[in-house]
Amino acid sequence: MKAVELRAEWDPKPEYKLGPKDIEGKLTYLGSLVWRNPSVEIVEKKIPEIKPNEVLIKVKRCGICGSDVHMVQTYDDGYIYYPGLTAFPVTLGHEFSGEIIKAGEKAFNKRTGKPYEIGEPVTVEEMVWCGECKPCCDGYPNHCERLQEIGFSIDGAFAEYIAVPAKLCWSLKKLEGKYDDIFKIGSLVEPTSVAYNAVIERGGGIRPGENVVILGAGPIGIAATKILKRGGAAVCIVSEPNEHRAHLAKKMGADYIINPMKENFVEKVKEYTDNEGAALYLEATGLPRVVIEDIQNAIWECKNVNSTVVIVARAEQRMPVCGEYFQVKRARIVGAQGHSGHGTFPNVISCMATGMDMTPMITKEITLNDVKENLKLLQTAREHCKISTKLD
Repeated sequence: MKAVELRAEWDPKPEYKLGPKDIEGKLTYLGSLVWRNPSVEIVEKKIPEIKPNEVLIKVKRCGICGSDVHMVQTYDDGYIYYPGLTAFPVTLGHEFSGEIIKAGEKAFNKRTGKPYEIGEPVTVEEMVWCGECKPCCDGYPNHCERLQEIGFSIDGAFAEYIAVPAKLCWSLKKLEGKYDDIFKIGSLVEPTSVAYNAVIERGGGIRPGENVVILGAGPIGIAATKILKRGGAAVCIVSEPNEHRAHLAKKMGADYIINPMKENFVEKVKEYTDNEGAALYLEATGLPRVVIEDIQNAIWECKNVNSTVVIVARAEQRMPVCGEYFQVKRARIVGAQGHSGHGTFPNVISCMATGMDMTPMITKEITLNDVKENLKLLQTAREHCKISTKLD
């Protein structure tokens, strides 16, 4: 079968000391300090064999994520942008949907309570949690001590077929009859779930009538816009300098757009919220050093207390934070990683089944043969939100 594979050189920076979970020459939890000179090629691989608790999926759709781009994109010294868990070589791709074509005898279907049947349309969690370590047993699968990630440390879905544990699969049956192509919207469940986990589970959600500010109109920021407006946000402000992404954010529910390159962020937040500020600020830019000053100044100068700042974009840079602002304003900063547990995937699918259409996020459709050139395109071009690979 065809697969899009990424390779890179293992070359830890002198100042980086391998951690206890790193595997010399193979796996690290801080990719941007270890991997150099990545390359992507379409290769031939064997169709994977499945274990008793796994299913084999014929991939129908797979979206390009910013993380995929950042695993290919490098700094001047050749080190990759992506700062997270990585093990190369690996088949890329983790935002996907498909059809089960083979199921192990212990592959349990959460929808029916019975073994999976051939033909079931599904989407899949990207976080491969063990279910046995302390974080998993405490209810935090996104922070599993044995975590693997599809398309990052184990083979992903930019391939014709993929084998995954059945526990990670979620049926798309609810979407049948609601969308012309359930696999198209099904491939958006994973990124939408990342946004849902950030603003609802980790951020605590909002009360209907509260205001929100989202910094960055990439796929996660735009998905969060849709989720929070559906959840009752009175004023939803999106800060985004790119005209194309700003337009899409408006289409997905944003009430106001701030161009931080041309406008004063804090003054605009005050203007659009009648000086109230926001209950929730989402950092989805990946530029924490750039945006945290604006966020904390908005918290300080607006009337609201008890604001939550959620960090969802991945970045290794540290943020300069003024503790006094957060103490006096009873504000807090929380980190958000992943999408597993807490009903996130089924809740997102239910929202989609009842009208939360995320498909406008897909601004371009390609084939598997086009993935490599589009990974390069997205390093500089920001007119696209989500590029979707169709494998039919």
